[in-house]
Amino acid sequence: MDEISQLLRIARLEARLDTRCLLGGSTTMEPGPRAPREIPFHVLLEGECDLEVGGKLHHMTAGDVVIITTGARHRILTAGAGPTRSITIRDGSTFSIKTSDDGSEPVIDLFCGHYTVGAGAGAILFRSLPAPTHVSLFQDERGRGTLNGLSDLMRAEAEHDGMGSAAIMSAFCTVLIALVLRTATAANNAHGRLWTAVADPRISTIIQDILARPGSRWSLDRLAAQTSMSRATFIRRFQTATGMTFGQFLTRARLMIAADLLDNTDRNVADIAAEVGYQSESAFTRAFRTGTGQTPSQLRRSQHDVGTAVADERRVAPTA
Repeated sequence: MDEISQLLRIARLEARLDTRCLLGGSTTMEPGPRAPREIPFHVLLEGECDLEVGGKLHHMTAGDVVIITTGARHRILTAGAGPTRSITIRDGSTFSIKTSDDGSEPVIDLFCGHYTVGAGAGAILFRSLPAPTHVSLFQDERGRGTLNGLSDLMRAEAEHDGMGSAAIMSAFCTVLIALVLRTATAANNAHGRLWTAVADPRISTIIQDILARPGSRWSLDRLAAQTSMSRATFIRRFQTATGMTFGQFLTRARLMIAADLLDNTDRNVADIAAEVGYQSESAFTRAFRTGTGQTPSQLRRSQHDVGTAVADERRVAPTA
């Protein structure tokens, strides 16, 4: 399994489309606050706009996707003459439609949604990405063709907005995150690339190997020999390709795999620690708490409590 498919499997994202924004010029829209571990995203299918996050403007053009990996408050601004316009909201069966309050002709077609992640692998994955993550899927012909096809499907389903639309739009949003993670260039990444889309095939192979066997003894000397590089060259090229040191990547990879095992198996913490390469349960617990804010046992309890609550809701939900 390739690294992006494996990352999305263990992240266990829930994707949802919230709003389609057909905004006219000189309009400001500020999405509401998000719950913890809800990660907003915006995909611009047509037009241009600015996305303001933390006082910094990110200019978006058609084909751009921005994921607010920290969940921070932000707002959308469209250019235009005259006073700033606010928005009106029309609720649909699956999502809402937002337009400028004066009914002016739209200058953008923007889909907005969010990913919900658990406290484990999904949260670690998003924390490893630039904040925010801003990519253009129109940077090459393959990306342009893929997003054009996806946008046609999204627009058609948006017009239908009926039975099954929520599930279909959720699947489209999952496709979107896979496209983002495999897009090499991130507009706001100082290192120029997302670590999930490493262009160097030798470094990409190392990433796949570590995700498949996190508990192996991954020494820099061994990896340098495996990639036919000197130790110093490997260290430099790995950091250039991924934007992080090898040690940082190895820790994150091990914690993501461990979180998946904690959530989806009954194995004890000591066994999982050994599986992902830690010599002692105490060392693993310290690293896990630093990386996630919880101990392994706390994560397992919290995920169990969430699963129980969802199951209870389903049992008491009225049938049609």
